[in-house]
Amino acid sequence: MSISFFWSRALLTNRFVLWLLFWCNLAGTIYGYMWYGEQMEYTIAHNAIWQVIFVPDSPTASLFFTIGILFLLYPPKSQAVKGFSFLMESLAVVTSVKYGIWAVSIIFAGAAQGDHLVWQDWMLVASHLAMAVEALLFVRFFRFGAIMLIPAAAWTFLNDIVDYTYGVFPWLPNELQDDLLGVQYFTLGLTAFSVLLAWVFLRLAKRKNI
Repeated sequence: MSISFFWSRALLTNRFVLWLLFWCNLAGTIYGYMWYGEQMEYTIAHNAIWQVIFVPDSPTASLFFTIGILFLLYPPKSQAVKGFSFLMESLAVVTSVKYGIWAVSIIFAGAAQGDHLVWQDWMLVASHLAMAVEALLFVRFFRFGAIMLIPAAAWTFLNDIVDYTYGVFPWLPNELQDDLLGVQYFTLGLTAFSVLLAWVFLRLAKRKNI
């Protein structure tokens, strides 16, 4: 069986595959919010309550992608819902790429400075790589245009600003606590890179009509 089969529209947009992705991402989203439960409780207790929405970065990205898959299964008919679906799709791509790469980078950066990786870390590496890959795979099937990358970028940069202004960024390995400024710059740069990558893949998909 050729590699092109696994890249094909017929396979990736098959309803069985879409439903499988929907339930896998929904389960991952729920698990992710549970993973961030302690930090969310801490944020509610020590910060302004509105800041808690910016704490669970990866689960929210996964939620956006889950909603995007749902709209592939049931394409919206009204203009208002179409607009909402375009926003969810653009957020799904930008944030899934951004936080997928970010989590893997932070895990390995911590390991490079002496953090001992356990099986949960490898699970997070695999799941976050999958987030980034699936987002780029599905750019060509989502219906949003390049203009929708503007609100997606705005939300993701806002998330970065809130994270590092109010200290609600995802908890880091202890080995990276003294590299916080570098992590902040990396995070902001990764947001810009993710938006650019989403735009490039979107352009390629439109140009090749794949």
